[in-house]
Amino acid sequence: MAEMTIKKKRPKNLDLTTIKLPLPGKVSILHRVSGVGLFLCLPLLLWLFGASLTSAETFAVFKAAFATLPAKVVIAGLIWAFAHHFCAGIRFLLLDVHVGVEKAAARQSAAVVFAVSIPLTLVLWGVLL
Repeated sequence: MAEMTIKKKRPKNLDLTTIKLPLPGKVSILHRVSGVGLFLCLPLLLWLFGASLTSAETFAVFKAAFATLPAKVVIAGLIWAFAHHFCAGIRFLLLDVHVGVEKAAARQSAAVVFAVSIPLTLVLWGVLL
């Protein structure tokens, strides 16, 4: 006798604008986005660093370019990506060793990631710029 497969009718919501993620889900997605952004910007940053060390003139050109507002916004975004990725990475390491896996603790640790990464970004941005 042939096996009968039963298809379950599951609700499908393909409209991504209506999906309401909990805070831990948002932290997880931003962790991935910040990691990809840091990974993709790393070659450019390494090239800029290497080029700025070639001569005093190129350093002066890069210094002037990074004094503009758009460059400062990009740098602030990279600093935030690093701070968020670092804080969320620590959170995920703790989750991997089963610390804070309960629902309430996971929500609280996700809130802590934002509560630490945003001020850390402002501090680093103030120190670096």
